[in-house]
Amino acid sequence: MTILNLKKQIIEVGRRLWQRGYVAANDGNISVRLSENEILTTVTGVSKGFMNEEMIVKIDMEGRSLERHAKFKPSSEVKMHLEAYRQRPDVHAVVHAHPPYCTSFAVAGIPLDRCVLPEAILILGAVPIAEFGLPSTLEIPEKIRPHLQNSDAILLANHGALTLGTDLMNAYFKMETLEHAAHIVWNAIQLGNVNVLPEEVAARLMALRSNYNLSGKITSCQAGPLTVSKMARSAKADSNNDLTEEQIEEIQQAILKRLKK
Repeated sequence: MTILNLKKQIIEVGRRLWQRGYVAANDGNISVRLSENEILTTVTGVSKGFMNEEMIVKIDMEGRSLERHAKFKPSSEVKMHLEAYRQRPDVHAVVHAHPPYCTSFAVAGIPLDRCVLPEAILILGAVPIAEFGLPSTLEIPEKIRPHLQNSDAILLANHGALTLGTDLMNAYFKMETLEHAAHIVWNAIQLGNVNVLPEEVAARLMALRSNYNLSGKITSCQAGPLTVSKMARSAKADSNNDLTEEQIEEIQQAILKRLKK
């Protein structure tokens, strides 16, 4: 694919991110690896829904612009993209956005690591949360580094989500799958229960990855029954909630009984 066509694809992905509400204002960034030392990336200070070719620049693996007369500067958050490329030679595109449901789980400190939806198990596996790092600094590359070898999708604590792919559409569709799964799990939590698939079903689904020629790196999700209260409490052990687990369970059961009437 030519550089011009790649730029058009980046523009299209940016438009989709904006239309779906995965980014607001000038949030998010997108990049594609051109070669061992060349990256195409979106620039700082522009809405991803209204980009043109001029707003996508070529940089090297140190983040330096390779375009002598570039009007725009690369996003300061490209550092985490570059870290992904350094750690994963198989990755050729990275998408960073702030999808509301994914980001809600990241803010709540709840990883999307349970075996709930077959498609999410196959494509994403367990999605971890990287510890908070100050945006635009080297803290974020440092925080995502421990997860890069084990996952193509990472939640960023109090920040958003990052997805990696063999090409741009592959990385973007992982973002769609991640947000779709987060939305469904969120809805299930509101209903008072999340049914987690048993370990043997999850194992069979994971075995299907080779049949579908799915690339990338994932970690097996956690199986077994799990209540919403346990999910929240295990994700945030230092919670100041004074209710006991039994009291929370009783409240949930009472709500479910009312809903069934």
